[in-house]
Amino acid sequence: MLYEYTLSTNRENMYNITVQVRDAIGKSGAANGMAVVYCPHTTAGITINENADPDVVHDMLLGLDKAFPSRKEFLHGEGNSPAHLKASAVGSSAIVIVADGKPVLGTWQGIYFCEFDPPRNRRFYVKIVGV
Repeated sequence: MLYEYTLSTNRENMYNITVQVRDAIGKSGAANGMAVVYCPHTTAGITINENADPDVVHDMLLGLDKAFPSRKEFLHGEGNSPAHLKASAVGSSAIVIVADGKPVLGTWQGIYFCEFDPPRNRRFYVKIVGV
């Protein structure tokens, strides 16, 4: 089963979408299987990381900015080459195990939609594969 969600982003950030993934799992009725979370955008991504301390999101965004700064040598006409690089580094999807109708996540883990080229109206998909 495939579920589509929308998200309006107003700034570069990591948006916690764990609630939406839990919602898709619940709607699917799957007790066990996998959830694939996918972003169909070239300047955004999906990751799993700590959701307890907001400083982690700050530090990750800072680290990505340092790793992928804007450079005058970039040729892409839209001027958002760093966003493309960050999205490629983070990746466009994550797979989460589903057990007993819930995502299997560590105590401090959350699922994030990573926006690198705001503001945008975005969408992401959750595909539930039950076994």
